[in-house]
Amino acid sequence: MASLPLPPSSLLRARRSFAPAPSALPFPLSSTGALHQSTHRKKFFVPTVAAVVDEAPVLDPLQDPRDAVASLKLKLLSVVSGLNRGLAASEEDLRRAEAAAKELESIGGTVDLTRDLEKLQGRWKLIFSSGFSSRTLGGSRPGPPTGRLIPFTLGQVFQRIDVVNKDFDNIVELLFGTPWPIPQIEATATLAHKLEIIGTSNIKITFVNTTVKPTGSYSQLPPLEIPRLPDSLRPPSNSRSGEFEVTYVDRDTRITRGDRGELRVFVIS
Repeated sequence: MASLPLPPSSLLRARRSFAPAPSALPFPLSSTGALHQSTHRKKFFVPTVAAVVDEAPVLDPLQDPRDAVASLKLKLLSVVSGLNRGLAASEEDLRRAEAAAKELESIGGTVDLTRDLEKLQGRWKLIFSSGFSSRTLGGSRPGPPTGRLIPFTLGQVFQRIDVVNKDFDNIVELLFGTPWPIPQIEATATLAHKLEIIGTSNIKITFVNTTVKPTGSYSQLPPLEIPRLPDSLRPPSNSRSGEFEVTYVDRDTRITRGDRGELRVFVIS
């Protein structure tokens, strides 16, 4: 049988010169246990980190903070929409509204009204009150029930704030039922207060008077000012003043928390 020709010895030396030295490898060739351990660590290390990242509520560092705020504001408004300002809110609705409000409060940071008092200026529309879920117009405080037996329907609720003159007015639209064919009586009740900044984010309001102005078909009638009872005749629970905290405020959205934990959300109108 013919023998195969062997390559020149110079070619064999050249091939051996291209073989990597054992010390150049990241692990010894004979240490198969080390190789198994290394690949085992890589297999489970990355998913563990991913799981931790998924659980942490960290904002995207590349996201514009203004976009993050706008997104959380939209989330809060979508949660409270359709709840009739809280009158139709269930316990689950209240929990979702509370969670969405806390997210916005967290990213908004600490409110300092001594520096940003002008942000309160304007006419604000109430879009949600957790107190209304108690089915009373007084919210978490005692108030008339919202059932069918009351002679009026609650309309929109506003707050008008004048930071220059320290005026703080709660404005409530009311619709009174009348027998047919008398047109329904529409009116606007304005509860006038004076405001005072307490600390950096708390507001104290002191009641002044209440004015009821007929609107709609009876708008030609003059407004009626309801006199305030003397302090000696007022019930102890009917205080002339109240206090609440502003936990978030910008040019068009405001969140407040009352002295009894009531969450309220307003938008500029």
